[in-house]
Amino acid sequence: MLWEKPKCTICKKEIGGNDVVFVKMRYPDRKGVTEIKAYLHNEGEFICEQCFNSQLK
Repeated sequence: MLWEKPKCTICKKEIGGNDVVFVKMRYPDRKGVTEIKAYLHNEGEFICEQCFNSQLK
């Protein structure tokens, strides 16, 4: 899990660099988050752009 690549929670497609993603997460109550990628990977759920757009329709 630590070095696992992020994947879309709906279609399980691997998220690559410069891909547009949407992250579902709670707003953090702490200040000073420094490693944003690690925080998003641990606390959020990634949704790729195609799955997000298909949910809107």
